[in-house]
Amino acid sequence: MPRRPPDSPMLFDEGRIVPTFELELIARRAGHWPVAGADEAGRGPLAGPVVAAAVILDPENIPQGLNDSKQLSAARREALFTEILATATVSIASSSAGRIDVTDIRKASLDAMRRAICGLAMPASYVLTDGLDVPAGLACPGKAVVKGDARSFSIAAASIVAKVTRDRVMARAGDVFPAYGFAAHAGYGTAQHRAGIEKHGPCSLHRMSFRPLRRDEV
Repeated sequence: MPRRPPDSPMLFDEGRIVPTFELELIARRAGHWPVAGADEAGRGPLAGPVVAAAVILDPENIPQGLNDSKQLSAARREALFTEILATATVSIASSSAGRIDVTDIRKASLDAMRRAICGLAMPASYVLTDGLDVPAGLACPGKAVVKGDARSFSIAAASIVAKVTRDRVMARAGDVFPAYGFAAHAGYGTAQHRAGIEKHGPCSLHRMSFRPLRRDEV
């Protein structure tokens, strides 16, 4: 018996997902406005902070080409970063490597996201976050959206702001700690980075709770 196509093919065809403003408009129709998108960058690296951003877009002036930051070239991210800051309400926060080690990467990421949302100059009435969690301690309700940076313009904008901000931080860190090549890999566990750790040992930016830096891994 032939298989019936799904009733909502766009929902199941992951290759065709593109960000829109629909989730924001759904929240607006439910009485929530303004709506912020929030995302973070830097959960996986061995070094550096995790950076979160919250963005409230102007629905009349949404930058063209917003998408998951990982789907954009560095040059396109930089251009959109400038445009987002010029047209939207933006807040940025971070959690250091030390905070990540004291808590864990999930808690540190959510705390940075919470502080970014709470730091918006225009308080959000509703928040869309990327992933599985909405940070605790917000003054408004929110919704976690799996692959939200590929589904929501606001989350995509936040992903771009967080990614560009963190890349710039790590580029500057490369000037302070030149032995690791931070500007080239932003703290991820590349061969170059691991070789630098092997030769020089970790620095104050390294996440000592991450493998292979953890003491129980030695």
